[in-house]
Amino acid sequence: MFVEVNAAEKTLNIRQELTYFNESNDTLTSLILNDWNNAYSDVNTPLARRFSDEFYRGFHLANEEERGSTKNVTIIDADNLFLSWERTAENPDLISIKLREKLAPNQKIKLRLTYTAKIPSDTFTKFGYDTAGGMNLKTWYLSPARYENHAFIRYSNANLDDVANAVSDIDIDLKVGKGVKVTTDLDSTEAIQKESYSIYKLSGKNRTNFSLFIEPKSSFYSFKTSSLSVLTNLKEEKISTKQQAYVIDCVVHYVDDLIGKYPFDKIVVSQTDYERNPFYGLNQLPSFISPFSDEFTYEIKFLKTYLNAYLKNSLRLDNRKDSWIYDGIQVYAMMKYIEENHPNTKMLGSASTFLLLKSYNLTNLDFNEQYSYFYMLMARKNLDQPLGDPKNSLIKFNEQIASKYRAGLSFRYLDKYLGDAIVTKSIRQFYTGNKEKQVSRKDFEATLKRNSSKNIDWFFNTIIESRKIIDFKFADVVKSKDSVSFTIKNRTGVVVPVPIYGIKKGKIVFKKWLDPQVPDSMFTLERKNADKIVLNYKNEVPEYNLRNNWKSLKSFFPNNRPIKFAFMKDLEDPYYNQVLYVPTLGYNLYDGLSPGIRLHNKTILDKPFIFDVNPAYSTNAKAFSGSGFVVINQNYRNSALYNARYSLSGSYFHYAPDAAYLKINPMVQLSIREKDIRDNKKQSILLRQVIVSREKSDIVIDNSTENYSVFNAKYYNTKTEVTNHFSFLSDLQISGKFGKFSTEVEYRQLFENNRQISLRIYAGTFLYNNSNSDFFSFALDRPTDYLFDYGYYGRSESSGFFSQQLILAEGGFKSKLNTPYANQWMTTLNGGYTIWNWIELYGDAGLLKNKNQSRKFVYDSGIRLNLVPDYFEMYLPVYSSNGWEMRQNNYNEKIRFIITLSPKILINLFNRKWF
Repeated sequence: MFVEVNAAEKTLNIRQELTYFNESNDTLTSLILNDWNNAYSDVNTPLARRFSDEFYRGFHLANEEERGSTKNVTIIDADNLFLSWERTAENPDLISIKLREKLAPNQKIKLRLTYTAKIPSDTFTKFGYDTAGGMNLKTWYLSPARYENHAFIRYSNANLDDVANAVSDIDIDLKVGKGVKVTTDLDSTEAIQKESYSIYKLSGKNRTNFSLFIEPKSSFYSFKTSSLSVLTNLKEEKISTKQQAYVIDCVVHYVDDLIGKYPFDKIVVSQTDYERNPFYGLNQLPSFISPFSDEFTYEIKFLKTYLNAYLKNSLRLDNRKDSWIYDGIQVYAMMKYIEENHPNTKMLGSASTFLLLKSYNLTNLDFNEQYSYFYMLMARKNLDQPLGDPKNSLIKFNEQIASKYRAGLSFRYLDKYLGDAIVTKSIRQFYTGNKEKQVSRKDFEATLKRNSSKNIDWFFNTIIESRKIIDFKFADVVKSKDSVSFTIKNRTGVVVPVPIYGIKKGKIVFKKWLDPQVPDSMFTLERKNADKIVLNYKNEVPEYNLRNNWKSLKSFFPNNRPIKFAFMKDLEDPYYNQVLYVPTLGYNLYDGLSPGIRLHNKTILDKPFIFDVNPAYSTNAKAFSGSGFVVINQNYRNSALYNARYSLSGSYFHYAPDAAYLKINPMVQLSIREKDIRDNKKQSILLRQVIVSREKSDIVIDNSTENYSVFNAKYYNTKTEVTNHFSFLSDLQISGKFGKFSTEVEYRQLFENNRQISLRIYAGTFLYNNSNSDFFSFALDRPTDYLFDYGYYGRSESSGFFSQQLILAEGGFKSKLNTPYANQWMTTLNGGYTIWNWIELYGDAGLLKNKNQSRKFVYDSGIRLNLVPDYFEMYLPVYSSNGWEMRQNNYNEKIRFIITLSPKILINLFNRKWF
């Protein structure tokens, strides 16, 4: 290739000569070239849809000049004849070239290509041009796709660093502006200096990809080890160059010894690569905490990033289909590195020595134990996916964290079971053989089986290819002075080996691997004075539940776990019944500030049984208030109905200055999802009985209904992405005094010009209504909230600041009109349109019908300040059925607002891209 860099236009003008050697046994009629740079060309590509799916707005709202593309493509054969080519709507980042003549096995064809690659901004993926005038280039040129199993692999860019390129020999003449610095892991000669430009000659053999950085001033430092030149700009300003060199040398030699020698002379370990795949755990901790030394932090960051570059540059696997092998080797190597070099390091480093944190399980876990908890976080949410699934089918948390960690844990599991370093030996053999040919998971599996004397089919069938969970527990235990007999109950029926330990005063006195081939297996072992037997004591098996894995051999109550109190939050500790306590401060107008204490057992991992009690003291009412609930969660692993949640909740607060309410709410919620877990479509069915007891108030005008019970059934169907949202809700309520049914449909669409349209239709009708008041009526702008579902701060206020709080429910109007309720039926349409950034126009229109009255048409309109959606919004009425509202008195009292004090809503805005 001859590549001319135009820094001003952010383009590469490319002349390329491609010689394709057909090494397959098939005769080819066409060639496929990966054109992943063109994935940035518009908002309809697979890459753009993935951004939308993961709630990233930046690409959708970017300017045209910020996006990338590949244009002006011409392809000429050896006879100087133009060849036809095409991109498809399904794969706009692939180019299919139709050959004039068939290409037989072991034959070559030479093509000449010219094209212009417009480089995208690095704000989308960290690859592209930056604001400092540099470029970080990845997958920017047209490259032959990998050919396997009689076909070219047709993968579109999904921002997963998994391009399937054929192995190539590369020669590049790179023309850049004078003084510009180039960093690459290709071989390079000294730049040829001209008057206004420089030419770098780059080359590489047997490459599938490479790094290329073009900078006004190089940010990279070169470190030379005995076997390799390491170019890195990994940021760590607090340790010296000498310390960095020592770390780099240790890591390079460690990986060489463990896996094998890197096949190239240079490797680039960049800050960009680390930021795209950071060490989750370290990167989540605020810098001011600093529980790890600067040297250790740099060491782990470099180790992870180096392994990532080392494996991806040299392993000739299909990284989308076989990503679990890359991930497994990387995390397995990191775990062994910690075991050998930092065996006493804890998950939170020096935080384990802090007096206030010593009792926390979170701080006492060994560093390597965190991998298991990150995987278990998803398993307990019933969101884990098979390791063998393609990378692009994984939800983001699995792709970035949980599946990677589980792969490493699985390799360690197999290594502990087989012993004799068989897994390490197999990885080394596989890596060495990879240098000679294109490989796949079958080659890796064959290597492991060849080195193992035991049957390990279970490892591939269960651990890799399925999402079956592992859970063993003790059933019957019979002990004597010299022996112990026990039955292992296999709770999930998954047949895999599990280790059992004998523990005496905290020390291991025996260990044996068991192979329970049937659901309930009986074993007898020599006791060796053990006072406790524990399954999976060292957590070698990626097990779903560790709380049922031990039996005491000395106490009368063998599983009597002591209660352990912890402040705020902690990880699950299988040897204690944990109770967490948190000071709370609530507020509503009638209770005032309500300090309290929350007692619960909700650790970071989801549990099948949860209790949460929050007693508080109302400073205004001078009385106790509060809320609480108990929940039983049941996951279904292999059905569309993936979760059933049974709960009983209660709350006691004031709804008026002189009166309180008690709400009891038994509920069942069924959650349904698509077969494709990445699909954002979710459905749920909610069934509940709301029982309310209200004290009589001398202040609230409507006191006709003090005690009542309502059966409520709801069905939700939603699908949300950053570019569009659709939801459907139906709601049935049955009570002694009324029956009503309503539906609600919401739609939002975000356009390329950063304009958004939102529509909401609500329709509700009474099936029967024997009430003599509007307490149960449909509300146009402010529901009475007789089910006490909404977070009103002053729910009984009819004037003043608290009456202006807006809850978008039922009619969804923002203006207060003369007919605020409907006791027969109501239909409304709410709409909004962005005019600039977070400023929108809104309008509402509706028909409502009351008994003995003709139906009435109502409307309103105004300006919405959408500062933080669902968290902080303001509505300024302009014109409505009341006339020009801005001209009327007390306009400030007509302004409506949404303010949510619950941090959970704000956190969900950031979490949704992960799950």
